Amino acid sequence: MGLNVKDVIAGWNCSSMEAFYLLATILSNFLKSLTLSLLLLFRTLLPRHWFSRSSSNSSESLSLYEGTVWHERRRPVRHSFWYPVRYALYNLDHAPHAPPDHLSADQARQIASTNGQVLLLTIPPSVGYVQNPLSVYYCYDVEAEAQASASTQLLKKCIAEDMLGNWNMRANAPGDNLYVTISVQHPKLGDYFTAVLEAKRVPSSLVSDHAMFFWLMPHKVAVWIYWHALKLWWKNVSYIQHPRYTNPAYREEASIRDHKIQCCPIIGSDKEKHLQFEGSDQGYFLDRSCEIRQFTWRKAKWPWS
Repeated sequence: MGLNVKDVIAGWNCSSMEAFYLLATILSNFLKSLTLSLLLLFRTLLPRHWFSRSSSNSSESLSLYEGTVWHERRRPVRHSFWYPVRYALYNLDHAPHAPPDHLSADQARQIASTNGQVLLLTIPPSVGYVQNPLSVYYCYDVEAEAQASASTQLLKKCIAEDMLGNWNMRANAPGDNLYVTISVQHPKLGDYFTAVLEAKRVPSSLVSDHAMFFWLMPHKVAVWIYWHALKLWWKNVSYIQHPRYTNPAYREEASIRDHKIQCCPIIGSDKEKHLQFEGSDQGYFLDRSCEIRQFTWRKAKWPWS
């Protein structure tokens, strides 16, 4: 089968443009983060009363967690690694300074069909940069006979980002310990990917400044992601081009596929959904009866737009 010269040239041009955009993004983010880091350092060195620190947020609206993330890919080649992370858990009903570009508490409740509090687990932006592999919304329910007592709220469902494949997710109700595990069934690769987050709550008394607590956290995550992407490339794992270069109808096909797949099954049977995780405060296997699977298109920021 002959090779189309125009396709080769188009592919080379796309790769060259992506390389240029990547370098431009790295340079832009480096300069922005450097400037904001210097301002953050300057603010930290000034007397405390000159600036209101982010640690003044109510403990009711924000909790801090520190732990590790472990990844394992089984196919097409085996590759695993782990790295330390820091996460923020926001109560979206009481968090005026929650990161932008996320669901509101009411939107999450509408999707999950719940009536209780909504917590958002995420890595917040730091010194002008965002790199957040996964955000999880914990949606709680209040039973009709116990609506007067907030302490009786039970974790009902979680909302997380989806990609091609069936995502199985297991999580506990965040307390002093936090646990999330995800496994993915791919249409061609099968059970090829597992990720685990384990973290412990950091006492607020140990954190004098939230901005310093998360300083360069997104940057570190980006370095780990690209470093291991380079390792996978070295192991001859092929690079998958963005579908917009090879399939102009990829959005329409994704919409059709999303319509067919209405529910992501959850790990564990119905009998298991109230089992407590070892070492956790209050753990549940999430209910299988999820009713909504959805996605939205978001226009990428420069230079990826």
